[in-house]
Amino acid sequence: METFKNLLIIVLLFSGLPSKAQTTQETATKIVEAKNYVFAANSASPLNVADINKVMSRMPGYTGGGNINLTGSNYTFTVTPDSVVAYLPYYGRSYTPKIGDPNDSGIKFKSKDFTYKNTQNKKGGWLILINPKDVKDNYNLTLSITKTGRATLSVTSNSQQPISYEGNITEPELKKK
Repeated sequence: METFKNLLIIVLLFSGLPSKAQTTQETATKIVEAKNYVFAANSASPLNVADINKVMSRMPGYTGGGNINLTGSNYTFTVTPDSVVAYLPYYGRSYTPKIGDPNDSGIKFKSKDFTYKNTQNKKGGWLILINPKDVKDNYNLTLSITKTGRATLSVTSNSQQPISYEGNITEPELKKK
């Protein structure tokens, strides 16, 4: 009887926690083939971890390491058949400073002229290469997606050190009219 009570308490505790469902394989296949998905970043991994650790160690709550937790943020990379939109933070060394608006930092752009190459791998995932042609910086984006929707986005540029992001892909939310 005591075991049953303990089990019931555990079930009730965990039933109240929010759960984030993984993208199913069918959904992942559908949205990748339709070129209509949103990559939501959960963490960022800058290339130059030593320099980042020097700066971030002064921030409250930073515990060190190479990954920067982005969970709960709204940092996304959106792909539609006619555009790609990036709204991602940047941690690392920039070779060319961005002059103008100080809020215009990070990897932020909207492109309607881009190349998109999709290759399916042997394990059922995808490797997607995206090169926007109508943005100020020359970005090369590589998105590696598993069949369950887990993804890694690697960004290289002529003006910044490379950075990669871990996250998930999902279907875009429909806009209410």
